[in-house]
Amino acid sequence: MARIFITGSAQGIGAECARQLLQLGHEVVLHGRDAARAEAALEANPGALAAVTGDLGDLASTRDLAAQANEHGPYDAVIHNAGIGGGAPARVETADGLERIFHVNVVGPYLLTALMPVAPRVVYLTSGLESSGRWTPDDLQWTAREWDGMQAYSDSKLHDSMLAFELAARHPESIVNTVDPGWIKTQLGGPNAWDDVADGAETQVWLVTSDEKAATASGRYVKRRETHEPNPVVRDAAARGALIAELERLTGVPLP
Repeated sequence: MARIFITGSAQGIGAECARQLLQLGHEVVLHGRDAARAEAALEANPGALAAVTGDLGDLASTRDLAAQANEHGPYDAVIHNAGIGGGAPARVETADGLERIFHVNVVGPYLLTALMPVAPRVVYLTSGLESSGRWTPDDLQWTAREWDGMQAYSDSKLHDSMLAFELAARHPESIVNTVDPGWIKTQLGGPNAWDDVADGAETQVWLVTSDEKAATASGRYVKRRETHEPNPVVRDAAARGALIAELERLTGVPLP
């Protein structure tokens, strides 16, 4: 039996990961952005160990979320599933003054990672759109460029892959991977998506529970249990280091 923490597990892929893991007999700690979502997550998965609350688009709330999650640890695995899409027609800043997509999808997972012990297995969700993500170190938050919501989302998923590969490089004792779940029929994926939510969760569940050789390699971009080549920037150690340095500057917390 493993103990697993899943962010963004009140609905969609995260909720399905929780359902599959509980069905396999594992202990699961759920997460919702607010109290209502956390309660809904527990109602959907009453066998879960607990549900914690925190907004990844708020630095103070994410710090509190890390503290809550750590109370139920240590974890055998953490799945960084939470995120938002790129449909915003205009650039929006959070209360902390950060561009919202970058804050929720990148700064939030980074801060949570930095404030929690590195688990033996860690998974970050990316997207096939990371292949079109652009590494723009002098304008990560779209203060200079003309706003493009989908490009900002693609960039954020590139950054998530970079974070995963950097953590893998720093912690060879852990198994750290990034997963492209496919285009899934969820609120984020939309009604035109072609893959069922069960398919979008299965690879993450496999990575955090299986002892198969293919599931225990680290530093990979995985889709449907198969290893794919990520955006070339992901393998650029200097670029990864620059991203981590900026995230450390914004949060005041170093990556372990």
